[in-house]
Amino acid sequence: MKTKILITGASGFIGRFLVDDALRRGYEVWAGVRATSSLAHLPQDRIACIDLKYDDPQRLAGQLEEHVRRHGAWQYVIHNAGLTRTVRRERFSLVNAEYTRRLLEALDKAGCRPEKFLLMSSLGSYGAGDEKSFRPVCRDDAQHPETDYGKSKQLAERYVGRQTAIPYVILCPTGVYGPGERDYRMEIQSVRAGFDFAAGLRPQHLSFIYVKDLSEVAFRALENPDSRNCRYLVADGKAYTDTEFARLIQAVAGRKHVLRLRLPLWTVYLFCLLSETAGRLAGRAVTLNTDKYHILKRRNWTCDIEPLRRELDFSPAYDLRRGLEEILRLETD
Repeated sequence: MKTKILITGASGFIGRFLVDDALRRGYEVWAGVRATSSLAHLPQDRIACIDLKYDDPQRLAGQLEEHVRRHGAWQYVIHNAGLTRTVRRERFSLVNAEYTRRLLEALDKAGCRPEKFLLMSSLGSYGAGDEKSFRPVCRDDAQHPETDYGKSKQLAERYVGRQTAIPYVILCPTGVYGPGERDYRMEIQSVRAGFDFAAGLRPQHLSFIYVKDLSEVAFRALENPDSRNCRYLVADGKAYTDTEFARLIQAVAGRKHVLRLRLPLWTVYLFCLLSETAGRLAGRAVTLNTDKYHILKRRNWTCDIEPLRRELDFSPAYDLRRGLEEILRLETD
């Protein structure tokens, strides 16, 4: 009998790769998707879908009780659903944190407790690292998120860590990129068009993880019996400046000349404010906003992945160059 897994947020950027990886590993995959979500990127003939009613805790518990009666419990749950941008900031806390708490409580109440629950969190729950020594963020460091998004992820982690009914793993990936991702795609498109706009007069120190490597980490953490009630910071183990990132895009794209401009942070904030205002008036979430500004202004977004190497024997298959090459190749095919 196949191992059953629930992957929430399955129709999103990261979720699609988690679903593909789970199928490749022979799991029976249940995809948590909203009724309004596009399923175009999911192999619908190989998965089962479920629309979890997070907004009604009693209905959610009843939904899971019915699932157990009809199909049995999931052995694993990857809770990947969440918001990365929103018009109304209060929704970060509701969707990223409160819905996590409700799901955990419903799984417990419905007798649907998995062998392991994996929360897909973010390095944003820690905040940026020291900007004098540029020491990487370590998993035992105190968390001090500045963004509403990061604070909501930190709260979700607390809900997971406080409960005792279900063993868990928390993943805190740095910048996740890959085919279909939107934020870094803006930078790639800009450089390919011949322009590189960097935020701040001092270089940012960045770290990345390719989406396929992140999925590999998730399943290693689920399947490793020793990885219980713990967390991992997830990156490819290298650090890049924003200039190195842009030059690598330029090299991979074969762009000969790129105009590079470093924008003072006050102008970056103004752009974010105007973009956010326009988005609010249009009723849509935008990439550049004043919450994102807190990320753009910080100079150290690097992290230590030694526990990942030591405890999960993880070695990334993709460095930044290989990841960018694959993205550009898939875009041109």
